[in-house]
Amino acid sequence: MTNIDLANKSKDELLAIIAAMSKASQTRLTLKVSEKGALSLYGMGQWPVTLYRTQWERLIDFVPEISAFIATHAAVLAVKPAK
Repeated sequence: MTNIDLANKSKDELLAIIAAMSKASQTRLTLKVSEKGALSLYGMGQWPVTLYRTQWERLIDFVPEISAFIATHAAVLAVKPAK
């Protein structure tokens, strides 16, 4: 949403634009290389998840176990509510 003339929008239209922007920022994941050469994943929460390459590789290799654990414990695992 770039170059939108907000001055002529109604309150409801402005609230809808804010809601759409908020939802877009919540669902978008981005990656950046930190100053120290680590990989930072943004968009999961308030702070980025930053790990070095070998740590990401270990985590990626462990994904099947994580998925199985989630499936096994789905009934007791909390789900973060959408905003």
